[in-house]
Amino acid sequence: MIVKEELLKKLRASFDLNIYEVKIWTSLLCRGVATAGELSDISQIPRSRSYDVLDSLEKKGFVMMKLGKPIKYIAIEPTEIIRRIKDQVKEKSKARIEELSNIKDESLFTDLNLLYGQGVEKVDSTNLSGSVQGRDAIYSQLKGMLESAKKEVVIATTGEGAFRKMKKFKSVIAKLKDKGVSVKVAAPVESLDGISKDVRESVAFKKVEGLDARFCVVDRKQVLFMVSDDKSVHETYDSAVWVDAPYFSESFSTMFDAMWTKGSSLK
Repeated sequence: MIVKEELLKKLRASFDLNIYEVKIWTSLLCRGVATAGELSDISQIPRSRSYDVLDSLEKKGFVMMKLGKPIKYIAIEPTEIIRRIKDQVKEKSKARIEELSNIKDESLFTDLNLLYGQGVEKVDSTNLSGSVQGRDAIYSQLKGMLESAKKEVVIATTGEGAFRKMKKFKSVIAKLKDKGVSVKVAAPVESLDGISKDVRESVAFKKVEGLDARFCVVDRKQVLFMVSDDKSVHETYDSAVWVDAPYFSESFSTMFDAMWTKGSSLK
């Protein structure tokens, strides 16, 4: 069986294998059980390399060595391979998260904060701003802002944006409620159908007709505002500007307060 190059490329990307590994692996999948020499002939990989490749695949959990002689290799079921890889990713992610969490307790983290503090003191507050490209990056920035909130979060957004944000930040909103942070959302929506009960109980919503703005202000100190209409731009090209300046942010808060007064409450 000849495996198409397109499939080989997809397998390499999906399973993080090199070209020799993916050729040997797919050859074994076609045979079920085979020797290194047979797999070398099928995959057209030099025999001198096939043993190293099979050893690598065995360590990664893609193949198993069969007991007995001559030495043969058994193909592992793809479903089992995916399960193993998922477990490995979870373990690595868990270990990495623990490693990063532990940094906060080390002197290294204190040094980092000291360096940051010294740098910020030298910067005019009006210069603490930056652009954010792509919705994933925007949401990452927004999440950090929400998690830093101490008193108030106000969000003005589109109808679709309101539903996206409430779903995306459901867990963050629950934490804000526990901290006693007030969260208000103004959007041109008719109802809150589709938004979870927990979120509806944690957030104050108001319907604002003709609202054509997308921004979030945290504690009236920092603001993130989108510069494009989310209906006319692909999420990859969505862009926003973040500003950490109380005077500037207060202007957006005042704008939101005016919208909020005119809006009608939603339950």
